[in-house]
Amino acid sequence: MTQPALQSRRNDGDILWPLWLSVLGLMVMSAMFIFSTTGGPEVARGVPWHQWTATRQVAAFGIGILAVAAMGLVDYSRLARWSMVGYWMSVGLLVAVHVMGTSRNGARRWLDLGPLQFQPSELAKLAFLFAMANFLARPATELRSSGVFLKALALTLLPLGLILKQPDLGSSLVFLPITLVMMLVAGVPSRFIARLLGGALLIATLVVTDILFAPEGWRLVRLQEYQRERLLVYFDADFAPRSATPEQRQRAAQRKRQMSWNVEQALISVGSGGLTGKGWREGTQHRLGYLPRLGAHNDFIFSVIAEERGFLGSVAVVILYGIILFSGIKTAGEARDRLGRLLAVGVVTLLFIHVFVNIGMNIKLMPVTGIPLPLLSAGGTSVLCSLVAVGVLQNIHLYRKRY
Repeated sequence: MTQPALQSRRNDGDILWPLWLSVLGLMVMSAMFIFSTTGGPEVARGVPWHQWTATRQVAAFGIGILAVAAMGLVDYSRLARWSMVGYWMSVGLLVAVHVMGTSRNGARRWLDLGPLQFQPSELAKLAFLFAMANFLARPATELRSSGVFLKALALTLLPLGLILKQPDLGSSLVFLPITLVMMLVAGVPSRFIARLLGGALLIATLVVTDILFAPEGWRLVRLQEYQRERLLVYFDADFAPRSATPEQRQRAAQRKRQMSWNVEQALISVGSGGLTGKGWREGTQHRLGYLPRLGAHNDFIFSVIAEERGFLGSVAVVILYGIILFSGIKTAGEARDRLGRLLAVGVVTLLFIHVFVNIGMNIKLMPVTGIPLPLLSAGGTSVLCSLVAVGVLQNIHLYRKRY
């Protein structure tokens, strides 16, 4: 096939319009509801408009769109050739976090570069996607080797362990399901996948059993205390040990109320919105401080939308994410090479996990983990990486192979 013919095929339906219109809808909602939660206090404190949280979010959107446009100039297969370089750079940044990272609320997850702060764990997810897709895009005969399986597992566990030690339990656990789904699509033998799934389920069972039933001083799993308490809240377990005195039980009950406060208030926000909501900037849960001041525009942005735009607003958010995920699945099906298919599946899995866990956290279906809602939660690094991930889907569609 001649080069002009290939070029004409690339120009036929190049833009995934449903995907980008959904992204645009989420970006508009993000700016609106971040301003709803932070705009009033920032204006009252005299913060200049260019330093508003909503303004920084819009700026991050602009940078992300430019990054997507630049990425569209290069075929994803060429980008994948540098995947291991990006992977090891991301690992280096994760190591740097432990050496010189900035601590917030007991967690060391950020690198501070003066006016800029970013979270390397978000970059690591993207680098991992490319590295794993490129690694698994090999002949099916090689995937039957146990050595290849162990190398893929090592690629997963290295960033997972570094992020877990920050500590960031939510972001670290994202890597396992991505690996599992990508291995399934790549055609890794079922016996290897069964071992991976069995090992993950065994570890999860041990963690839950250890937290809920192990006596004090006998715990094998060493989680941060706030992580353990979040899981106790999720399972509605008693904070006090069995041998606790009445005074200790009273203090434990008070601590449980404190740790469950955010989840309960988020659920109240979702339920109080009714069908159409209380109106933009009329949500009382965040205005009166029931939702956490530092989390209403991050982890609990979905609760704010549900309160101010009601059930219809919540459904609109889910529909927009559904269009993005469906577009990703369609892109994976249209890809004519293993690399493109694996990349698209990895992006869809990454976005789905974030959406499912975050919305589930807001409606008490999942424990609080601090995973952001893609393109809605405030955060420059999260926004940039989410847009680049969506841009990968566009890139795969743009350079899809038709022979």
